[in-house]
Amino acid sequence: MEQQTNRNTWRFLDWYLNASLHVALAATALVQMTFYFCHLPFDVIVTALVFFGTVFSYNFIKYGVYIAKNRTFTKSMKAIIALSLFSFLVTIYCFFKLQWDAKLTTIGFGVLCGLYVIPVAKAKTNLRNLAGIKIYIVSVCWAGVTTLLPMINAEQEIGIDIIFKFLQRFLLTLILILIFEISDLKYDDLRLKTVPQTIGVRKTKLLIALLLFPFYFLEFFKVNYYPNQWFINLILVFVIGIFTLFASPNRSKYYTLFWVESVPILWYLLIILFNFN
Repeated sequence: MEQQTNRNTWRFLDWYLNASLHVALAATALVQMTFYFCHLPFDVIVTALVFFGTVFSYNFIKYGVYIAKNRTFTKSMKAIIALSLFSFLVTIYCFFKLQWDAKLTTIGFGVLCGLYVIPVAKAKTNLRNLAGIKIYIVSVCWAGVTTLLPMINAEQEIGIDIIFKFLQRFLLTLILILIFEISDLKYDDLRLKTVPQTIGVRKTKLLIALLLFPFYFLEFFKVNYYPNQWFINLILVFVIGIFTLFASPNRSKYYTLFWVESVPILWYLLIILFNFN
């Protein structure tokens, strides 16, 4: 009985990760941080748009070609397809509820996401397969959607603090992707020319360490500085450092897909914990 329960738990965890629910939760956590630090009221439309939009876009990127080429699917895949279709409908609904400028912003990031997977030009390639560009596309999209979109929809000015927040989110995403690339080293096509493929695992880890410095110290350049934030970000840097140190192509998929992907969620939970009154 206990073994069956354990098997069901692992099956659910696999489906939860494969259905992109965990990565969507991470993106949503960053949006809630923007609401908190920018003193914005909770916006259910932006929150739902980011969560369900992430589920749909990630599943489309991961499974779009597979679904197009096949007609029979497992129960697990059917559930992911159903979830993705539902997420698409919710995303469309939320899109039409956005302010006009927020709609344009969403379209811009949506086009970038589309080019990431849809073939462009005569080369029949996509931005995802262009050497070295993948990590910057994903980082810009994550930083923009979780930082700029909530501000624009709330019709707030994009000041210097938001620019610093955008850069922080960009760096955080870039760092986490580099950890992913270390773990995926033995699976990635050599033509992708990922950072670990180009400079090696050791130098990639050193690069991550260097990127952690601007990520951390950007906090001190903000006008509206939160007293506890230096300590919260220090904890985050320490956790990312540990993940980087033990990153390896031989690690289980859960190392990145669950634990590393949980870093934005941890960041938000730490903010709630240390600023709870």
